[in-house]
Amino acid sequence: MVITGEGTAPGTAVLIAAAPAGKGRLIEATSVLAALAAVPPPVLTGTDAATVVELADPLDPQTVLTRIQAAAATPGPLCLYLTGQLHLDHKQHLLHLALARTTPATLRYTALPWHWLAGELKLRRPGAITTVVLDLVADADSWQQITAQGLALGHGVRVYGRVLAPPPRRTLVSPDYLKACAAIWRSGARPPLAQLHEQAAAQCGPGDALLLAVDAPASPLPGMAPREAPAPHTPAPAQPPVEPTATDPHPAILEAAREGRHGEAASIAASWESQALRTYGTGSAQAVHWLEVRADLARLAGEPARSCELWAAAAQTRLARQQATDDPDVEGAVDRAHHQWEQVRDPERARALAPALVDLRRHVPGRQRGALAALQRRLEQLHTQPPAPTH
Repeated sequence: MVITGEGTAPGTAVLIAAAPAGKGRLIEATSVLAALAAVPPPVLTGTDAATVVELADPLDPQTVLTRIQAAAATPGPLCLYLTGQLHLDHKQHLLHLALARTTPATLRYTALPWHWLAGELKLRRPGAITTVVLDLVADADSWQQITAQGLALGHGVRVYGRVLAPPPRRTLVSPDYLKACAAIWRSGARPPLAQLHEQAAAQCGPGDALLLAVDAPASPLPGMAPREAPAPHTPAPAQPPVEPTATDPHPAILEAAREGRHGEAASIAASWESQALRTYGTGSAQAVHWLEVRADLARLAGEPARSCELWAAAAQTRLARQQATDDPDVEGAVDRAHHQWEQVRDPERARALAPALVDLRRHVPGRQRGALAALQRRLEQLHTQPPAPTH
């Protein structure tokens, strides 16, 4: 593809091909990887140099999320190539990308929530170019929702590709759209992305599919914390008021954090949190927002213990506001607190954080089956470890 205005910054291409094993499989997702692997990496990103990350039939949604987070944190262009199948969680009506171990009964625990992906892409630095190329198949319920509401990934993300309607029973579809893209590139052609999309869609022939072509310009950062998006029927959390100058603080905060000025970023966020507390009160949606911003800034600063503490506080505040234990924002806060706790290397500090986290996990088990048991196992191991050495 030809992407202009990106300078010499190296790009990152992430290739994800995922589908359930066994009779639940609707698409031969991994069959496209060989074709994409034959394309030079710089062609996949439209840059002079590129890194390629490939995930073939991944098992664990957290592993996929970690890879996406790492790729989204890179400063250069990011191109995500995604093939697989979409299913709908009937409890919260949220879309999920099925992974290798996904079954209808385990969807919420073994599949990647679509809003996780959207949430991480929203965190890219202002002006960073993000492109997602899709070749997906939907089950009956997700197809109904997608055709009614679309398949959003947020402002500033360019999305091209197709979503196929549910195939007949016991029929496996092929990711022909992405295969066509790869064939065009291997022929030596380098058409602009919109033209590539038209050519690939035409080569796929007729079929019941939703074609996606969103060449979105970069937009201001709408939020900082990597929270899970609310369910479609739930209003988005209110944002804090802007100062009389109409200046949005989020881009400046993120830029400071990305450039290593973590103290400055934390100070700006803390001042906005103080304003939200004065204006709206403790426990308000605005105050919780800034608490979560500070939690993510601690993560970016390499302070997992502090990040865990702040994410746990955000979860506790949301629960105190009578948000449900399976609310995506509550689950997201607990999941991130748990993830950051796993990164704490000082046994004494980890043990001190554990009681609050265990209590949260008992109330908010999350989508990962066995999360509480895993937390307790590590806690038992920590009791046998000496304190980390001091310098």
